[in-house]
Amino acid sequence: MFKNGTLKLNCVGGSSITKLRYLSAQASGTVKQVQANTEDDVLFKEVGNKGLITLNRLKALNALNLSMVEKIYPIMKQWELSKKLVIVEGAGEKAFCAGGDIKSIATAFKPGQTNNALGETFFRKEYTLNYFIGTYKIPYVATIDGITMGGGVGLSVHGKYRIATEKTLFAMPETAIGLFPDVGGTYFLPRLKGQLGLYLGLTGDRLKGIDVLLAGIATHFIPSEKLSDLKQELLKVEQPDIDEILNKYQPGKLKQEFCLEPYMNKIDKCFSASCVEEIIERLMEDNSEWAKKILQMLSKASPTSLKVTMSAIQKGSTLNLADCLKMEYRLACAALSQSSDFYEGVRALLIDKDQNPKWNPGSLKEVTDNYVNQRFAELPPEKELQL
Repeated sequence: MFKNGTLKLNCVGGSSITKLRYLSAQASGTVKQVQANTEDDVLFKEVGNKGLITLNRLKALNALNLSMVEKIYPIMKQWELSKKLVIVEGAGEKAFCAGGDIKSIATAFKPGQTNNALGETFFRKEYTLNYFIGTYKIPYVATIDGITMGGGVGLSVHGKYRIATEKTLFAMPETAIGLFPDVGGTYFLPRLKGQLGLYLGLTGDRLKGIDVLLAGIATHFIPSEKLSDLKQELLKVEQPDIDEILNKYQPGKLKQEFCLEPYMNKIDKCFSASCVEEIIERLMEDNSEWAKKILQMLSKASPTSLKVTMSAIQKGSTLNLADCLKMEYRLACAALSQSSDFYEGVRALLIDKDQNPKWNPGSLKEVTDNYVNQRFAELPPEKELQL
């Protein structure tokens, strides 16, 4: 039931699935119960003093939308006061969460509109959830089994425990759609070793399986076939020693070399440059097969996104999570403007799927420092992200 604007869960025997859908009343902040959708895009289960969240949009690879964010936040708020542990997982075998539902955001913006209200609301509530996860007072365990990109990274990387499996596929591919690595990407990426974070943020390169652990993104690596037993043990034990249980399921010898280790010296050298143009110059001077591959990846990205991303990650290296998310919200609002590459990127990759975006500006030279700096400008006080 709902009481005093919060969501109260009533579950029988600690094992029933809560099937509620609600809308946040924008004026009062209260929550209203409405008829459950035929597709329950998030499932909630209480097992004693534990809580289980299952992302449940199988056809969309569990991509995160506004409905899901609006369901997850108040329940996590409730559970923070009443539970000892929360686990989040993705339904099915393909994905934890393939990202945010940016296609819906892009198609909601009609010609003649001055702003994208859906997009601004989604990013504001998503980033608020990201911050809540990063400051959660009880243990939060994310099993990132399968595709974990964009919004899925935001649902996991800020939590205390992130479990990768051999099926994990990690990426922050936002520069290819005219966006930037958000959901706290400007906070966690610059805190990876060397220039790895900037490299991943600019190129959108993918990491698989144990490499997600070796990169410092996951905290544990556990074979997917053991996840069910792990989950049951975490949920069953009254006062679980989470570290001890996770270590029990993790293979004893993890001596595999990080897939990018042979290139880390090159990554650190090329991506320590002062600007994107200089990164490209250093890659061209390197002229190895690896460098040619990276140049090809960068050539497909939005020039504006590349420069905004580099600046944001550099700034984020000295900011806390809250300030990174506030900065990202300003950038997201700028990306939702009519002149943004964001809509063109989504059109080319996800709607028309011609894989041929027409970026504007079309070259790095045309993306001036002033143009980039405008993206970081403060919003009117009433529009700033409040955490």
